[in-house]
Amino acid sequence: MTLTLHAHPLSSYCWKALIALYEYDLPFTFRRIDFGDEASAAEFTALWPLARMPVLVEDDRPAIAESSIVIEYLTLHHGGAKPLIPADGDAALEVRFMDRVFDNYVMTPMMQIVFDRIRPAESRDPHGVGLAREQLEKTYAWLESKLAGREWAAGGDFSMADCAAAPSLHYAEKVQPMAGRFPNVGAYLARLEARPSVARVLKEAEPFAHFFPQEPA
Repeated sequence: MTLTLHAHPLSSYCWKALIALYEYDLPFTFRRIDFGDEASAAEFTALWPLARMPVLVEDDRPAIAESSIVIEYLTLHHGGAKPLIPADGDAALEVRFMDRVFDNYVMTPMMQIVFDRIRPAESRDPHGVGLAREQLEKTYAWLESKLAGREWAAGGDFSMADCAAAPSLHYAEKVQPMAGRFPNVGAYLARLEARPSVARVLKEAEPFAHFFPQEPA
């Protein structure tokens, strides 16, 4: 078994896959993608022409793209005694549902705000950013109720949903701070960031943190 993750240490979706690999304690090779390097970009797009990170390769099997599918694959083939997607069907539905919530309603609007920051000033979209902030506020409010009494996102053990939550909430807090307004969400984020797999990802990303775009003046 030889696993290789094609990814970047600052990418939120790559964090999601990395957290799963660390939870399963799997040996793997990290292949850092550099789109500024022609050879690196060409190698990656040969694996996945849509060029979206991360991509997992195991031995001579076809490449696995999309972070949730990467975790599904790892769970199917390497999940062990405490899988990130439970065997029980109803419990698995809740995990997948919460995974979608974090990807679609936290990660997506967060990235819209971040990407707008790196656009030229004349191409920025304040209306779109405003809608993204509204979406984050709605999602924070919903999560505040949903997470009440839960240690982890899906209500059971640490799962794929938490792998999705950690990067999305970590970066969302930077662009749309909770500022103590959502104590359940804030406490949940603190638990996530204290978990060894997440803390390891955060530590490994530190050398690249200065590339995170700051809010325009």
